[in-house]
Amino acid sequence: MNFKRFGNKIVMRIDRGEEVVKTISKFCEDQKIKLGSITGLGAAGRVKMGLFDVEKKEYFSKEFVGDYEITNITGNISTMNGETYLHLHGTIADHELKAFGGHLNEAVICATCELVIDVIDGMVDREFNEEVGLNTYKF
Repeated sequence: MNFKRFGNKIVMRIDRGEEVVKTISKFCEDQKIKLGSITGLGAAGRVKMGLFDVEKKEYFSKEFVGDYEITNITGNISTMNGETYLHLHGTIADHELKAFGGHLNEAVICATCELVIDVIDGMVDREFNEEVGLNTYKF
């Protein structure tokens, strides 16, 4: 991973073999980033995405292995219990250009991943929302 900072914007490259979610999380911890937004794209060889079942209040995940274009990563950075909390979604496409999307749990890069992190001065924490079954913003 490598990056360059321009004020509150960070341009980041995640390299082959690195896992996106862990890399971003560690970077945010190291840089003391508590709040922000993320956009990106790239190529991954293994991706794990999920869908939240609102009725059952649980995530279902699926793993994709092969060559996939990451056509979009979008999400936000916040905190929960004093730790970095990433909420990322992604869309990937296969060789037939069929797209799959969901909550991004993992993505291991097979070529490169290019991201822009927009840092927001401040902090918004999260808490578990019993009614929804998810960790939501706490204001």
